[in-house]
Amino acid sequence: MSDLKLVRHQRERLGDQLYGQILKQIISGTLKEGDKLPSENQICRAFTVSRPTVREALMRLHADGLVTTRQGSGTFVRKRPSDKLPHLTSVSDVAAMLRCFEVRSALEGRAAALAARRRTPEQMRQISEALAVLRAGFEGEAVPARADYDFHRAVAQASGNALFADVLEMLGAAIQGGMTIALSLTRAGSRDRARRVLEEHEAIAEAIEQGDADGADLAMRHHLGRARQRVIDKQRDA
Repeated sequence: MSDLKLVRHQRERLGDQLYGQILKQIISGTLKEGDKLPSENQICRAFTVSRPTVREALMRLHADGLVTTRQGSGTFVRKRPSDKLPHLTSVSDVAAMLRCFEVRSALEGRAAALAARRRTPEQMRQISEALAVLRAGFEGEAVPARADYDFHRAVAQASGNALFADVLEMLGAAIQGGMTIALSLTRAGSRDRARRVLEEHEAIAEAIEQGDADGADLAMRHHLGRARQRVIDKQRDA
C-alpha cells in the first residue's frame, strides 16, 4: 500500500474515496482475508490524507463487516467482496450504496409492518402481481431490478402513509442502482442463491397477506440485510 496515492475526484467525499481504494485492494487480493492493514499513520502517508479521513474510512469498513479490529493487534481484513463488484460500480460508490441499505432497512421495515396492518385487497393484489413479475424475471436472462423496485414500492404504497412511497421515490435512483448490483451478483452466483433471494421476497408478501406486522418487519429487514451482505461478502449464498 505504501506506493499508492489517492486518486482524488472532486465530487466524491475523501472518506468514500479512501474507502474505495482500500476496498479495491481487498477485492483484488492485494489485501487478503486475515491480512493486517497498515497503521493509521502509514495509511495517512500512503494516501496523503488526514487522520480523520483515515478513521472515517476505517470506521465504514468496520461497520460494513469488511475489516475487524483485534485489541492490541490492529485491523485485519475480515471479508472479501466478489471480484465482479468493480465491474458493476465504482468502488468509491460502494460506501454510499451500503449507507442506502441502512436507510432502507429502517424505512422499509416499518412500511412493511404498517402494510400488514393496513393494506387493502387491491394493494395486496398489487404486491402479489409485483412478486409474480419478479419471479418471472428470475426465470429469464435479464437482471430484474425494475421488478424488484416495483415490489418494494408496492409494499410502501400499502403502508397507508404516502410519505413512505414518496421517500422511496426520492431514493429511487440509488435504490435501483443498489438492486442492479446486488441482483447482478446474484445472477452470477448459483441457482440456490437466486432461489433464496426470491424466497426472501415471498416471505415479506406472505407476512403482509397474513396481517403479521412483526413478521413483515422482520422479513423485510432480513431481506435487506442479506442483500447488503451479498454485496460485500462473496461467500454469502455463493
